[in-house]
Amino acid sequence: MNQLLTPDARTHDQQLNGSGSVASPGAPTVSALSEVAAPGVAAPEFAPPAFLVVLDVDSTLIENEVIEMLAECAGSLDEVAHITERAMSGELDFQQSLRSRVSTLAGLPVACFGEVAASIRVTDGADELVAGLHAAGGYVGVVSGGFHELVDDVALSLGLDFWSANRLEVADGVLTGTLVGPVIDAEAKASALVAWAAAAGIPLVRTVAVGDGANDLRMMHTAGLSVAFNAREVVRSAAHLSIDTRDLSQLLPLLGLRG
Repeated sequence: MNQLLTPDARTHDQQLNGSGSVASPGAPTVSALSEVAAPGVAAPEFAPPAFLVVLDVDSTLIENEVIEMLAECAGSLDEVAHITERAMSGELDFQQSLRSRVSTLAGLPVACFGEVAASIRVTDGADELVAGLHAAGGYVGVVSGGFHELVDDVALSLGLDFWSANRLEVADGVLTGTLVGPVIDAEAKASALVAWAAAAGIPLVRTVAVGDGANDLRMMHTAGLSVAFNAREVVRSAAHLSIDTRDLSQLLPLLGLRG
């Protein structure tokens, strides 16, 4: 099911395990995540649990930071990269920092979208992750502080079930340097996870949030399981689990969906 939800539509001590992931002592187990059933009804032992996994996009689902790719086209890469790093580390308000970065794109022709799209690289293991979750009856969504203009094609190519992102304003074939509609910030990411879980009939305890920056922390706190993916320390310290290899298929054994 390909369902596009736009912003307007969304109602320490740690131990390394053998899969290359790091688990915090309080991390929920697969069995704990799976034990959700109607009172008096036992789930069939042979049925794998169905999860909803919601991922960040930039530097998580894909290897790139799209705002920086657009900024390179606009000649503002150094300024934008500096703001991005501070925002992802939690030093700046995300919404304010995004508007500041987008303002540097004013005058950029929309033809640059094609150039940037051709350079986007999907993170290793993404196809396997989506296939594994779908095979178990689960769902996959992405929620991005980036832009629909570039997220849409990636989501469609991977067969994702849900996605949401910001929209860039365009006039006369060029970017105006502003956004259209609400900003996808930390609260919007958490709200998307809750709305998609409800739409898919997945209890929150079987939701998984995957991200790498401070803007992902709210949805990670909301989800049943939070996974820091090659993340900054502010995210690693808050997550149940950390994956330090750039391979999204490593999520599958954490959910009991691959040996």
